[in-house]
Amino acid sequence: MNKILKAHIALATVAIIYGANYVIAKEVMSSGLISPQAFIMIRVSSATILLWITHAVFYSEKLSRSDLPYAVLCALLGITINQLCFFKGLQLTSPMHASLIMITVPMIVLAASLIVLKIKVTLKQLIGVILGLIGAGLLISSAGVSDKLSSLEGDLYIFVNATSYAFYIILVRKLMAKYQALTVLKWLFLFGSFMVMPFGLSDMLAIDYPAFSRVHWWGIAYVILFTTYAAYLLNGYAISRVRPATVGFYIYFQPLIASIVSISMGQDSLDLLKLQSAILLFAGVYLVTKR
Repeated sequence: MNKILKAHIALATVAIIYGANYVIAKEVMSSGLISPQAFIMIRVSSATILLWITHAVFYSEKLSRSDLPYAVLCALLGITINQLCFFKGLQLTSPMHASLIMITVPMIVLAASLIVLKIKVTLKQLIGVILGLIGAGLLISSAGVSDKLSSLEGDLYIFVNATSYAFYIILVRKLMAKYQALTVLKWLFLFGSFMVMPFGLSDMLAIDYPAFSRVHWWGIAYVILFTTYAAYLLNGYAISRVRPATVGFYIYFQPLIASIVSISMGQDSLDLLKLQSAILLFAGVYLVTKR
């Protein structure tokens, strides 16, 4: 099996993991027993331990001291801002809204590539970005008005999360091309743990852990082992082998998975406005990513 095909399989697996995560993480936080900040503190610190142990077993590669400041920037975008905004947004809005807004990532990746990598943008791609922004705008404007399961504040948190993740995809590729994905990720999560600590440490220490049910523990385990540890490793592997736009492209499979799971569990519902927004978003992503 060639490396490009393996990268696509990795990205498809990540899309499935993240698609289910919208509902699983929302279910854990809806209990009120754990705040988004505490959840992120548990998630990042646990993943850091797992990544450092795994790296010690399989690799001896070290990150150059000159690359550490760049790694801090990637950790800020890909770990701290990304995860804090995602979980806070998911607490306040619906899984379907969150997953649909996240498919603006390929369009933001295009804009970020224009700024960072100085790539040329075609008229077709520009039209795609405009369609996508209209779709996202329709969705966000309906939050808390026509859709009582969502909120404007929550949708905006998710949009900030999508923006930080898009820039992370662009910037981290430089490190992924130079080092093993595991070498990069263990440092990103270590730096991320320290940056998340001021927001989540006190909340994490205040949690009433005995009050957690088995469902809560399974949900937390899923977020740590799959959404964080496995997904970041698979994404890191793929980022080093395919274009950033290709990585962003797989994000638009997530709403389908998230919608199926959330509707079946009664966490969300499908209406005409969401369908219209989805059509505009998918059309925008298609035009942006089509060669």
